[in-house]
Amino acid sequence: MFDVRRCTREEGQSTVEWVGLVLMLALLAVAAAALVGARLPGTGLARAIAQKLVCAAGPDRGCDVDDAELVAEYGPELAAAVRRHVPTLVYEEGMRAVPVDFRDCRADPCSMAAASGEVAASDDGLPVTLYVHVVDCRGRAASAVQEGGPDCSGERSGRLYLQYWAYYPGSRSWRAIPGGAGHHRDDWESFQLRIGPGGRLARASSHHGYNYDGGSSSWLSDAGVVERSAWGPDRGRYFISGGSHAGRAFELPGPRHRWTPGRLVRLVPVEAVARSPAGARSFEVTPPWRKRVYRDPEHPGTE
Repeated sequence: MFDVRRCTREEGQSTVEWVGLVLMLALLAVAAAALVGARLPGTGLARAIAQKLVCAAGPDRGCDVDDAELVAEYGPELAAAVRRHVPTLVYEEGMRAVPVDFRDCRADPCSMAAASGEVAASDDGLPVTLYVHVVDCRGRAASAVQEGGPDCSGERSGRLYLQYWAYYPGSRSWRAIPGGAGHHRDDWESFQLRIGPGGRLARASSHHGYNYDGGSSSWLSDAGVVERSAWGPDRGRYFISGGSHAGRAFELPGPRHRWTPGRLVRLVPVEAVARSPAGARSFEVTPPWRKRVYRDPEHPGTE
């Protein structure tokens, strides 16, 4: 058996170079598959190799789920930041839906999961999924508005924005009926982070606006009468209401009935999805890559 402890300096260097080459090829295969929106033959193996090598290179990051797509899209440093800051999803009592990958599920039944306890997948075995979008306005990445690119002007400069997007096949208000008023297909909600000199702040989409801790201060924003930024200190929690999936970034005191730890959430770079044929699909609710906040991370509206 090969004993790595007996490697010479030259052999060790060659091994590192070989590992780096394999990792690069594996990530290129994953990125190519994401670009065309297909699961090509051998892609699963390439993704598995990339994930194992990434985990071996940074065992402190945790490897509960496959993050090879994140590394292919953002590079190791940003991918690690995206994974590190995934919030714990806390669901309202009685809620059974979980966010899923729309490419695998676009009907309510396949998004249903256990009604209590720790939840990592739907009853159909689909993993709890969040789409990720990164707007990096730090250092050389910071610039004024560029055609087709992110807005890093003004107060945005020097900040890193992480957007976690949740997709549900359907949404309804407390008094809605399927197919009736208050009910619609395709629901996109988000938990967003702003990381910079002022610390780490969070907000969550709620109906027509953004929310932090709920209460009467959010009513006008929820109704779409006013727009507000609603940033508040990040607590690492994303509370999700049943039915409408409206969110807040502050978990109110009380027992927790149902949740998904951030380390168990599958993360998908939304940039790769937007470039693929899947990005051209139609939705009743505007998908992330067509929203204004996708390019302007400080936008106070959710349209």
